[in-house]
Amino acid sequence: MKFALFFGNRGFMPAELIAGARQDMIKAVTDAGHEALFMDENATRYGAVETREEGRLYHDWLKSHEGEYDGVILCMPIFIDENGAVTALQDAGVPILMQAYPDEIGKMDFAHRRDAFCGKFSVTDVFYQYNIPFTVMKPHVVHPLSAAFRKNLDDFAAICRVVKGMKRFNLGCIGARTTAFKTVRFDEVALQRYGINVESFDLSELIFKVQNKRDDDPAVLAREKRLEAYTDFTKVPEKNKLTLAKISVVIDEYIEEYRLDAISLRCWNEMETILRVCPCVLLSELNDRGIVASCEIDLCSAITMRAMALASGNPTACLDWNNNYGDDENKVILFHCGPVAQSLMAERGHVTEHKMFAKNDPGSGWGTNEGRIGAFDMTFSNCFTENGRLKVYASEAKFTGEPIEESYFGCGGVAEIPDLQNKLLRLARGGFKHHTTVGVGHMKNVLEEAFSTYLKYDIVRIEE
Repeated sequence: MKFALFFGNRGFMPAELIAGARQDMIKAVTDAGHEALFMDENATRYGAVETREEGRLYHDWLKSHEGEYDGVILCMPIFIDENGAVTALQDAGVPILMQAYPDEIGKMDFAHRRDAFCGKFSVTDVFYQYNIPFTVMKPHVVHPLSAAFRKNLDDFAAICRVVKGMKRFNLGCIGARTTAFKTVRFDEVALQRYGINVESFDLSELIFKVQNKRDDDPAVLAREKRLEAYTDFTKVPEKNKLTLAKISVVIDEYIEEYRLDAISLRCWNEMETILRVCPCVLLSELNDRGIVASCEIDLCSAITMRAMALASGNPTACLDWNNNYGDDENKVILFHCGPVAQSLMAERGHVTEHKMFAKNDPGSGWGTNEGRIGAFDMTFSNCFTENGRLKVYASEAKFTGEPIEESYFGCGGVAEIPDLQNKLLRLARGGFKHHTTVGVGHMKNVLEEAFSTYLKYDIVRIEE
Protein backbone atom coordinates (compact mmCIF):
# COMPACT_ATOMS: atom_id res chain seq x y z
CA MET A 1 0.00 0.00 0.00
CA LYS A 2 1.04 3.62 -0.43
CA PHE A 3 0.26 6.13 2.32
CA ALA A 4 0.32 9.91 2.00
CA LEU A 5 1.84 11.38 5.16
CA PHE A 6 0.50 14.56 6.75
CA PHE A 7 2.36 16.34 9.56
CA GLY A 8 0.61 19.04 11.60
CA ASN A 9 2.12 22.07 13.31
CA ARG A 10 1.17 24.90 15.66
CA GLY A 11 3.30 28.01 16.03
CA PHE A 12 3.82 28.23 19.77
CA MET A 13 4.54 24.49 20.17
CA PRO A 14 8.11 23.11 19.81
CA ALA A 15 8.16 22.71 16.02
CA GLU A 16 11.57 21.00 16.01
CA LEU A 17 9.75 17.86 17.19
CA ILE A 18 8.18 17.65 13.73
CA ALA A 19 11.48 16.94 12.01
CA GLY A 20 11.96 13.86 14.17
CA ALA A 21 8.37 12.77 13.59
CA ARG A 22 8.89 12.95 9.84
CA GLN A 23 11.84 10.56 10.05
CA ASP A 24 9.99 8.25 12.47
CA MET A 25 6.87 7.95 10.34
CA ILE A 26 8.69 7.36 7.06
CA LYS A 27 10.70 4.61 8.74
CA ALA A 28 7.59 3.06 10.31
CA VAL A 29 5.74 2.92 7.00
CA THR A 30 8.64 1.58 4.94
CA ASP A 31 9.67 -0.96 7.60
CA ALA A 32 6.11 -2.34 7.43
CA GLY A 33 6.56 -2.94 3.70
CA HIS A 34 4.53 0.03 2.44
CA GLU A 35 5.40 3.15 0.45
CA ALA A 36 5.37 6.66 1.86
CA LEU A 37 4.31 9.74 -0.11
CA PHE A 38 5.13 13.09 1.50
CA MET A 39 5.34 16.76 0.67
CA ASP A 40 8.79 18.31 0.28
CA GLU A 41 10.09 19.42 3.66
CA ASN A 42 11.05 22.80 2.19
CA ALA A 43 7.49 23.55 1.03
CA THR A 44 6.64 24.73 4.57
CA ARG A 45 8.48 24.72 7.90
CA TYR A 46 9.57 21.04 8.23
CA GLY A 47 7.09 20.15 5.49
CA ALA A 48 4.27 20.39 8.04
CA VAL A 49 0.90 22.17 7.91
CA GLU A 50 -0.27 24.82 10.36
CA THR A 51 -2.24 27.57 8.63
CA ARG A 52 -5.13 27.39 6.23
CA GLU A 53 -2.82 28.63 3.48
CA GLU A 54 -0.41 25.76 4.17
CA GLY A 55 -3.42 23.48 4.23
CA ARG A 56 -4.39 24.62 0.74
CA LEU A 57 -0.82 24.00 -0.38
CA TYR A 58 -0.96 20.44 0.95
CA HIS A 59 -4.47 19.96 -0.52
CA ASP A 60 -3.23 20.89 -4.01
CA TRP A 61 -0.12 18.71 -3.62
CA LEU A 62 -2.30 15.77 -2.57
CA LYS A 63 -4.67 16.43 -5.50
CA SER A 64 -1.72 16.25 -7.89
CA HIS A 65 -1.09 12.69 -6.65
CA GLU A 66 -4.74 11.57 -6.77
CA GLY A 67 -5.02 7.85 -7.43
CA GLU A 68 -1.49 7.12 -6.22
CA TYR A 69 -2.20 6.72 -2.51
CA ASP A 70 -4.46 4.28 -0.64
CA GLY A 71 -4.77 6.14 2.66
CA VAL A 72 -3.51 9.14 4.62
CA ILE A 73 -1.71 9.06 7.95
CA LEU A 74 -2.35 12.27 9.86
CA CYS A 75 0.61 12.59 12.23
CA MET A 76 0.29 14.84 15.29
CA PRO A 77 3.76 15.26 16.79
CA ILE A 78 2.34 18.08 18.93
CA PHE A 79 -1.01 19.78 19.58
CA ILE A 80 -1.52 20.73 15.91
CA ASP A 81 -3.75 23.33 14.27
CA GLU A 82 -7.01 21.68 13.23
CA ASN A 83 -7.97 24.34 10.64
CA GLY A 84 -4.95 23.64 8.47
CA ALA A 85 -5.59 19.90 8.76
CA VAL A 86 -9.23 20.20 7.65
CA THR A 87 -8.30 22.41 4.70
CA ALA A 88 -5.62 19.96 3.66
CA LEU A 89 -7.60 16.71 3.90
CA GLN A 90 -11.27 17.49 3.35
CA ASP A 91 -11.07 16.08 -0.21
CA ALA A 92 -8.64 13.24 0.45
CA GLY A 93 -11.21 10.63 -0.58
CA VAL A 94 -9.44 7.76 1.19
CA PRO A 95 -9.26 6.47 4.78
CA ILE A 96 -7.41 8.75 7.21
CA LEU A 97 -5.58 7.36 10.25
CA MET A 98 -5.24 9.71 13.23
CA GLN A 99 -1.88 9.21 15.00
CA ALA A 100 -0.76 11.31 17.99
CA TYR A 101 2.59 11.16 19.77
CA PRO A 102 2.81 10.29 23.46
CA ASP A 103 4.59 12.54 25.94
CA GLU A 104 7.53 11.12 27.87
CA ILE A 105 8.05 11.29 31.62
CA GLY A 106 11.07 13.52 32.21
CA LYS A 107 10.45 15.48 29.01
CA MET A 108 7.49 17.56 30.07
CA ASP A 109 9.21 20.96 30.01
CA PHE A 110 8.06 23.54 27.48
CA ALA A 111 10.80 22.61 25.01
CA HIS A 112 9.69 18.97 24.83
CA ARG A 113 6.06 18.70 25.91
CA ARG A 114 3.81 17.69 23.00
CA ASP A 115 0.21 17.83 24.32
CA ALA A 116 -0.86 15.69 21.35
CA PHE A 117 -3.04 13.63 23.71
CA CYS A 118 -5.35 16.63 23.99
CA GLY A 119 -4.76 17.90 20.47
CA LYS A 120 -6.02 14.67 18.95
CA PHE A 121 -9.49 15.44 20.28
CA SER A 122 -9.31 18.89 18.74
CA VAL A 123 -8.66 17.39 15.30
CA THR A 124 -11.19 14.55 15.53
CA ASP A 125 -13.89 16.93 16.74
CA VAL A 126 -13.43 19.31 13.82
CA PHE A 127 -13.23 16.47 11.30
CA TYR A 128 -16.50 15.17 12.76
CA GLN A 129 -18.06 18.62 12.32
CA TYR A 130 -16.90 18.73 8.69
CA ASN A 131 -18.18 15.18 8.08
CA ILE A 132 -14.72 13.95 7.05
CA PRO A 133 -14.47 10.21 7.81
CA PHE A 134 -11.42 9.12 9.79
CA THR A 135 -10.04 6.17 11.73
CA VAL A 136 -8.93 6.18 15.37
CA MET A 137 -7.35 3.22 17.12
CA LYS A 138 -6.03 2.21 20.51
CA PRO A 139 -3.91 3.38 22.22
CA HIS A 140 -4.95 7.03 22.04
CA VAL A 141 -1.33 8.16 21.71
CA VAL A 142 1.35 5.93 20.22
CA HIS A 143 4.91 6.29 18.97
CA PRO A 144 5.33 5.45 15.27
CA LEU A 145 8.26 3.13 15.97
CA SER A 146 6.42 1.08 18.62
CA ALA A 147 4.99 -2.41 18.21
CA ALA A 148 1.54 -0.99 19.00
CA PHE A 149 1.69 1.37 16.04
CA ARG A 150 2.91 -1.43 13.77
CA LYS A 151 -0.30 -3.30 14.67
CA ASN A 152 -2.29 -0.09 13.99
CA LEU A 153 -0.57 0.23 10.64
CA ASP A 154 -1.26 -3.38 9.67
CA ASP A 155 -4.95 -2.94 10.51
CA PHE A 156 -5.13 0.40 8.70
CA ALA A 157 -3.58 -1.15 5.60
CA ALA A 158 -6.28 -3.85 5.73
CA ILE A 159 -8.99 -1.18 6.09
CA CYS A 160 -7.59 0.65 3.07
CA ARG A 161 -7.53 -2.55 1.01
CA VAL A 162 -11.17 -3.26 1.86
CA VAL A 163 -12.31 0.29 1.10
CA LYS A 164 -10.37 0.49 -2.15
CA GLY A 165 -11.54 -2.94 -3.32
CA MET A 166 -15.18 -2.56 -2.26
CA LYS A 167 -15.86 1.04 -3.24
CA ARG A 168 -16.42 0.02 -6.85
CA PHE A 169 -16.30 -3.53 -8.24
CA ASN A 170 -18.01 -5.90 -10.66
CA LEU A 171 -19.82 -9.00 -9.45
CA GLY A 172 -20.91 -11.61 -12.00
CA CYS A 173 -24.16 -13.49 -11.42
CA ILE A 174 -24.07 -16.61 -13.62
CA GLY A 175 -27.57 -18.02 -13.67
CA ALA A 176 -30.83 -17.09 -11.97
CA ARG A 177 -31.38 -17.45 -8.24
CA THR A 178 -31.45 -21.09 -7.27
CA THR A 179 -35.19 -21.75 -7.42
CA ALA A 180 -35.57 -23.39 -4.02
CA PHE A 181 -33.72 -20.64 -2.09
CA LYS A 182 -35.56 -17.39 -1.62
CA THR A 183 -33.09 -16.84 1.21
CA VAL A 184 -30.50 -15.56 -1.29
CA ARG A 185 -32.64 -12.83 -2.89
CA PHE A 186 -31.05 -9.39 -3.19
CA ASP A 187 -31.73 -5.85 -4.39
CA GLU A 188 -29.48 -5.14 -7.37
CA VAL A 189 -30.25 -1.41 -7.46
CA ALA A 190 -29.43 -1.02 -3.76
CA LEU A 191 -26.07 -2.70 -4.35
CA GLN A 192 -25.34 -0.36 -7.26
CA ARG A 193 -25.71 2.61 -4.93
CA TYR A 194 -22.87 1.14 -2.86
CA GLY A 195 -20.70 0.83 -5.96
CA ILE A 196 -21.35 -2.91 -6.42
CA ASN A 197 -22.16 -3.45 -10.08
CA VAL A 198 -23.95 -6.74 -10.83
CA GLU A 199 -23.56 -8.31 -14.28
CA SER A 200 -26.11 -11.06 -14.90
CA PHE A 201 -25.73 -13.97 -17.34
CA ASP A 202 -28.19 -16.68 -18.33
CA LEU A 203 -27.00 -20.16 -17.40
CA SER A 204 -28.23 -21.50 -20.74
CA GLU A 205 -25.58 -19.37 -22.44
CA LEU A 206 -22.85 -20.90 -20.30
CA ILE A 207 -24.13 -24.40 -21.10
CA PHE A 208 -24.22 -23.54 -24.82
CA LYS A 209 -20.63 -22.26 -24.71
CA VAL A 210 -19.46 -25.37 -22.86
CA GLN A 211 -21.18 -27.72 -25.31
CA ASN A 212 -19.48 -25.95 -28.19
CA LYS A 213 -15.96 -26.19 -26.76
CA ARG A 214 -13.80 -28.69 -28.64
CA ASP A 215 -12.28 -31.54 -26.64
CA ASP A 216 -8.86 -30.71 -28.12
CA ASP A 217 -9.08 -26.97 -27.41
CA PRO A 218 -5.60 -26.06 -26.06
CA ALA A 219 -7.13 -23.87 -23.33
CA VAL A 220 -9.34 -26.75 -22.19
CA LEU A 221 -6.47 -29.24 -22.14
CA ALA A 222 -4.27 -26.82 -20.21
CA ARG A 223 -7.06 -26.21 -17.70
CA GLU A 224 -7.57 -29.95 -17.26
CA LYS A 225 -3.91 -30.32 -16.30
CA ARG A 226 -4.13 -27.41 -13.89
CA LEU A 227 -7.18 -28.89 -12.17
CA GLU A 228 -5.42 -32.27 -11.87
CA ALA A 229 -2.51 -30.53 -10.16
CA TYR A 230 -4.86 -28.58 -7.88
CA THR A 231 -6.56 -31.50 -6.13
CA ASP A 232 -7.04 -35.28 -6.43
CA PHE A 233 -8.99 -36.05 -9.63
CA THR A 234 -8.08 -39.75 -9.81
CA LYS A 235 -11.68 -40.99 -9.32
CA VAL A 236 -13.26 -38.66 -11.88
CA PRO A 237 -14.16 -40.16 -15.28
CA GLU A 238 -12.25 -38.53 -18.14
CA LYS A 239 -15.40 -37.22 -19.84
CA ASN A 240 -16.62 -35.46 -16.67
CA LYS A 241 -13.16 -34.07 -15.98
CA LEU A 242 -13.01 -32.62 -19.49
CA THR A 243 -16.44 -31.02 -19.02
CA LEU A 244 -15.29 -29.42 -15.75
CA ALA A 245 -12.27 -28.00 -17.57
CA LYS A 246 -14.54 -26.55 -20.26
CA ILE A 247 -16.78 -24.90 -17.67
CA SER A 248 -13.72 -23.44 -15.95
CA VAL A 249 -12.49 -21.94 -19.22
CA VAL A 250 -15.93 -20.47 -20.01
CA ILE A 251 -16.20 -18.90 -16.55
CA ASP A 252 -12.77 -17.34 -17.06
CA GLU A 253 -13.97 -15.92 -20.38
CA TYR A 254 -16.84 -14.18 -18.56
CA ILE A 255 -14.42 -12.88 -15.93
CA GLU A 256 -12.04 -11.49 -18.55
CA GLU A 257 -14.63 -9.99 -20.89
CA TYR A 258 -16.67 -8.27 -18.20
CA ARG A 259 -13.76 -7.53 -15.82
CA LEU A 260 -15.44 -9.41 -13.00
CA ASP A 261 -13.88 -9.15 -9.54
CA ALA A 262 -16.12 -11.86 -8.06
CA ILE A 263 -18.78 -14.29 -9.24
CA SER A 264 -21.76 -16.19 -7.91
CA LEU A 265 -22.85 -19.34 -9.75
CA ARG A 266 -26.12 -21.24 -10.10
CA CYS A 267 -24.62 -24.63 -9.30
CA TRP A 268 -27.67 -26.91 -9.30
CA ASN A 269 -29.38 -28.69 -10.80
CA GLU A 270 -29.05 -27.88 -14.51
CA MET A 271 -25.31 -28.51 -14.61
CA GLU A 272 -25.87 -31.91 -13.09
CA THR A 273 -28.78 -32.97 -15.30
CA ILE A 274 -27.44 -31.50 -18.57
CA LEU A 275 -23.64 -31.45 -18.23
CA ARG A 276 -23.36 -34.32 -15.72
CA VAL A 277 -21.01 -32.42 -13.40
CA CYS A 278 -21.13 -30.46 -10.15
CA PRO A 279 -18.98 -27.28 -10.34
CA CYS A 280 -17.90 -27.14 -6.67
CA VAL A 281 -14.21 -27.76 -7.35
CA LEU A 282 -14.15 -24.95 -9.91
CA LEU A 283 -15.31 -22.47 -7.26
CA SER A 284 -12.69 -23.87 -4.91
CA GLU A 285 -9.96 -23.26 -7.49
CA LEU A 286 -11.20 -19.75 -8.30
CA ASN A 287 -11.10 -18.74 -4.64
CA ASP A 288 -7.56 -20.06 -4.31
CA ARG A 289 -6.67 -18.07 -7.42
CA GLY A 290 -7.87 -14.87 -5.75
CA ILE A 291 -11.21 -14.56 -7.58
CA VAL A 292 -14.04 -14.69 -5.06
CA ALA A 293 -16.66 -17.25 -6.05
CA SER A 294 -19.82 -18.21 -4.17
CA CYS A 295 -22.33 -20.94 -4.98
CA GLU A 296 -26.14 -21.12 -5.15
CA ILE A 297 -26.31 -17.56 -6.50
CA ASP A 298 -25.68 -16.30 -2.98
CA LEU A 299 -24.42 -13.02 -4.33
CA CYS A 300 -24.48 -11.29 -0.94
CA SER A 301 -22.11 -13.92 0.42
CA ALA A 302 -19.69 -13.03 -2.38
CA ILE A 303 -19.69 -9.45 -1.04
CA THR A 304 -18.47 -10.38 2.45
CA MET A 305 -16.14 -13.00 0.99
CA ARG A 306 -14.48 -10.32 -1.10
CA ALA A 307 -14.19 -7.95 1.85
CA MET A 308 -12.49 -10.60 4.01
CA ALA A 309 -10.21 -11.68 1.17
CA LEU A 310 -9.10 -8.06 0.77
CA ALA A 311 -8.57 -7.63 4.50
CA SER A 312 -6.67 -10.86 5.09
CA GLY A 313 -4.98 -11.56 1.76
CA ASN A 314 -6.27 -15.15 2.02
CA PRO A 315 -9.07 -17.12 0.31
CA THR A 316 -12.52 -17.13 1.88
CA ALA A 317 -15.46 -19.55 1.78
CA CYS A 318 -19.26 -19.60 1.79
CA LEU A 319 -20.59 -22.25 4.19
CA ASP A 320 -23.86 -23.59 5.57
CA TRP A 321 -24.73 -23.34 9.24
CA ASN A 322 -25.15 -27.07 9.02
CA ASN A 323 -24.90 -29.27 12.13
CA ASN A 324 -24.58 -29.15 15.88
CA TYR A 325 -21.41 -30.79 17.22
CA GLY A 326 -22.66 -33.14 19.88
CA ASP A 327 -23.84 -31.36 23.03
CA ASP A 328 -21.40 -28.45 22.88
CA GLU A 329 -23.58 -25.36 22.48
CA ASN A 330 -20.64 -23.23 21.31
CA LYS A 331 -19.61 -25.54 18.48
CA VAL A 332 -21.11 -25.99 15.03
CA ILE A 333 -20.18 -27.85 11.86
CA LEU A 334 -19.86 -25.37 8.99
CA PHE A 335 -20.09 -27.17 5.66
CA HIS A 336 -20.54 -27.00 1.95
CA CYS A 337 -20.51 -29.66 -0.73
CA GLY A 338 -17.03 -28.89 -2.01
CA PRO A 339 -16.31 -25.26 -3.04
CA VAL A 340 -13.89 -24.57 -0.15
CA ALA A 341 -10.47 -23.33 -1.28
CA GLN A 342 -7.86 -26.07 -1.08
CA SER A 343 -5.59 -23.80 1.00
CA LEU A 344 -8.25 -23.67 3.75
CA MET A 345 -8.40 -27.46 4.01
CA ALA A 346 -6.46 -29.62 6.44
CA GLU A 347 -5.21 -31.93 3.68
CA ARG A 348 -5.41 -32.23 -0.08
CA GLY A 349 -9.00 -32.75 -1.16
CA HIS A 350 -10.37 -35.43 -3.46
CA VAL A 351 -12.99 -34.89 -6.13
CA THR A 352 -16.03 -37.12 -5.78
CA GLU A 353 -19.54 -37.49 -7.10
CA HIS A 354 -22.05 -35.36 -5.19
CA LYS A 355 -23.91 -37.87 -3.05
CA MET A 356 -27.22 -35.98 -3.12
CA PHE A 357 -27.36 -36.07 -6.93
CA ALA A 358 -25.90 -39.56 -7.20
CA LYS A 359 -28.71 -40.91 -5.02
CA ASN A 360 -31.40 -40.44 -7.68
CA ASP A 361 -29.29 -39.89 -10.82
CA PRO A 362 -25.99 -41.78 -10.68
CA GLY A 363 -23.15 -40.22 -12.65
CA SER A 364 -24.60 -36.71 -12.59
CA GLY A 365 -22.62 -34.99 -9.85
CA TRP A 366 -18.87 -35.33 -10.42
CA GLY A 367 -17.05 -32.27 -9.05
CA THR A 368 -17.29 -31.97 -5.26
CA ASN A 369 -13.88 -31.33 -3.69
CA GLU A 370 -14.27 -33.24 -0.44
CA GLY A 371 -12.13 -32.91 2.68
CA ARG A 372 -11.99 -31.14 6.03
CA ILE A 373 -11.41 -27.50 6.90
CA GLY A 374 -8.14 -26.90 8.77
CA ALA A 375 -7.70 -25.37 12.24
CA PHE A 376 -7.25 -21.58 12.27
CA ASP A 377 -8.59 -18.39 13.81
CA MET A 378 -11.37 -17.04 11.62
CA THR A 379 -13.87 -14.26 11.10
CA PHE A 380 -17.41 -14.96 9.92
CA SER A 381 -19.64 -12.42 8.22
CA ASN A 382 -22.58 -12.01 5.88
CA CYS A 383 -24.97 -9.39 4.56
CA PHE A 384 -28.35 -8.79 2.94
CA THR A 385 -30.24 -5.94 1.32
CA GLU A 386 -33.36 -4.41 2.86
CA ASN A 387 -35.21 -1.20 2.00
CA GLY A 388 -32.35 0.01 -0.17
CA ARG A 389 -29.71 -0.59 2.51
CA LEU A 390 -26.92 -3.13 2.84
CA LYS A 391 -26.88 -4.74 6.29
CA VAL A 392 -23.88 -6.72 7.48
CA TYR A 393 -22.53 -8.47 10.57
CA ALA A 394 -19.04 -9.67 11.50
CA SER A 395 -17.84 -11.77 14.42
CA GLU A 396 -14.81 -13.84 15.37
CA ALA A 397 -14.26 -17.49 16.19
CA LYS A 398 -11.96 -20.39 15.31
CA PHE A 399 -11.95 -23.68 13.45
CA THR A 400 -10.78 -26.30 15.92
CA GLY A 401 -9.70 -29.09 13.58
CA GLU A 402 -11.72 -31.58 15.63
CA PRO A 403 -12.71 -34.79 13.85
CA ILE A 404 -15.87 -35.24 11.82
CA GLU A 405 -16.79 -38.82 11.00
CA GLU A 406 -15.42 -40.15 7.72
CA SER A 407 -18.85 -40.85 6.25
CA TYR A 408 -19.79 -37.14 6.49
CA PHE A 409 -19.69 -36.04 2.83
CA GLY A 410 -18.51 -32.72 1.44
CA CYS A 411 -16.10 -30.30 3.08
CA GLY A 412 -16.80 -29.33 6.70
CA GLY A 413 -15.06 -28.06 9.78
CA VAL A 414 -15.87 -27.69 13.48
CA ALA A 415 -16.12 -24.03 14.48
CA GLU A 416 -16.04 -22.89 18.10
CA ILE A 417 -17.97 -19.63 18.45
CA PRO A 418 -18.32 -17.89 21.82
CA ASP A 419 -21.95 -17.38 22.89
CA LEU A 420 -23.05 -19.19 19.73
CA GLN A 421 -26.66 -19.81 20.77
CA ASN A 422 -27.41 -16.14 21.38
CA LYS A 423 -25.69 -15.17 18.13
CA LEU A 424 -27.83 -17.67 16.26
CA LEU A 425 -30.95 -16.14 17.77
CA ARG A 426 -29.90 -12.68 16.60
CA LEU A 427 -29.09 -13.96 13.11
CA ALA A 428 -32.46 -15.70 12.83
CA ARG A 429 -34.41 -12.67 14.10
CA GLY A 430 -32.30 -10.33 11.99
CA GLY A 431 -33.23 -11.87 8.66
CA PHE A 432 -29.89 -13.48 7.82
CA LYS A 433 -29.62 -16.55 5.61
CA HIS A 434 -28.57 -20.16 6.19
CA HIS A 435 -25.09 -19.31 4.89
CA THR A 436 -22.20 -17.53 6.52
CA THR A 437 -18.84 -16.67 5.01
CA VAL A 438 -15.49 -17.24 6.68
CA GLY A 439 -12.04 -15.72 6.35
CA VAL A 440 -8.63 -16.41 7.85
CA GLY A 441 -7.72 -14.47 11.00
CA HIS A 442 -9.52 -12.11 13.33
CA MET A 443 -10.55 -8.97 11.46
CA LYS A 444 -13.91 -7.92 12.89
CA ASN A 445 -12.69 -4.44 13.85
CA VAL A 446 -11.08 -3.92 10.45
CA LEU A 447 -14.26 -4.94 8.63
CA GLU A 448 -16.59 -2.88 10.78
CA GLU A 449 -14.38 0.19 10.41
CA ALA A 450 -14.28 -0.15 6.63
CA PHE A 451 -17.99 -1.04 6.35
CA SER A 452 -19.41 1.66 8.61
CA THR A 453 -16.98 4.60 8.48
CA TYR A 454 -16.13 4.59 4.79
CA LEU A 455 -18.52 2.32 2.83
CA LYS A 456 -21.61 3.30 4.86
CA TYR A 457 -23.04 -0.21 5.27
CA ASP A 458 -25.41 -0.75 8.19
CA ILE A 459 -23.68 -2.78 10.92
CA VAL A 460 -25.82 -5.38 12.72
CA ARG A 461 -24.42 -6.33 16.14
CA ILE A 462 -24.85 -10.00 16.97
CA GLU A 463 -22.79 -9.75 20.18
CA GLU A 464 -23.97 -8.30 23.47
